[in-house]
Amino acid sequence: MNLNLNKKYALVCGSTAGIGKATAIALAEEGVQVTLIARNEDKLKATLTDLPQHRNHDYIVADFSNPTELKARVLDYVSKNHGFHVLVNNTGGPKGGPVFSADVEEFESAFTQHLKCNHVLAQTVVPFMKTEGYGRIVNVISTSVKQPLDGLGVSNTIRGAVASWSKTLANELGQFGITVNNVLPGATGTERLAEIIKNKATKTGNTEEESANAMKNAVPAKRFAKPEEIASAITFLASERAAYINGINLPVDGGRTKSL
Repeated sequence: MNLNLNKKYALVCGSTAGIGKATAIALAEEGVQVTLIARNEDKLKATLTDLPQHRNHDYIVADFSNPTELKARVLDYVSKNHGFHVLVNNTGGPKGGPVFSADVEEFESAFTQHLKCNHVLAQTVVPFMKTEGYGRIVNVISTSVKQPLDGLGVSNTIRGAVASWSKTLANELGQFGITVNNVLPGATGTERLAEIIKNKATKTGNTEEESANAMKNAVPAKRFAKPEEIASAITFLASERAAYINGINLPVDGGRTKSL
């Protein structure tokens, strides 16, 4: 299937590891010119060398704890280079724990890194998308927006807010040829998952292997996802082939989520 992405520009957040990096590679393989964005310049430079070199890929150094600075850096880049047809919002999840015992500051930090930063990035890239008559905003969230996950209280709360923001934005931007969709990864083989498994093992007294196997057994597919499998869904939603898919939550979880 030709995804017709070879003349497009994409901004991929959190693109030095895990799902973000896999997505950057998948888009580059389709001929997209990718701009990576993350806070660690050394990792950005290393990731840049892993991308298929069909186009002149680039990066922006920015910290998602400061939305004002993030917006300024992306605006500066756009003014000197080019806009973006594709925005992939992807940020590491908040630390785990029960919602009742979470500090207020944990909610504020997660709200800033996820919803606020998603919003300022959308505001920055949408004018170019409107001019082009083509835009794809894909938010990497979590299956918790359909079914809250035990032990991830802050994450469940903030992910739900991002999903509602996304659906509202999809309704507003659809008329301009811009779609806004959410990809909801299930348990995926990333550093984040390794941290979750370690925490589960500590709390239950099981080994990390036992904890991992228990999580796999909760998935009909009986395994964790590969980051590349999540990236494939994101890449499709970024393409012309997905032009009439707008405002959805797409679980990519091997069937783990029990709700429809």
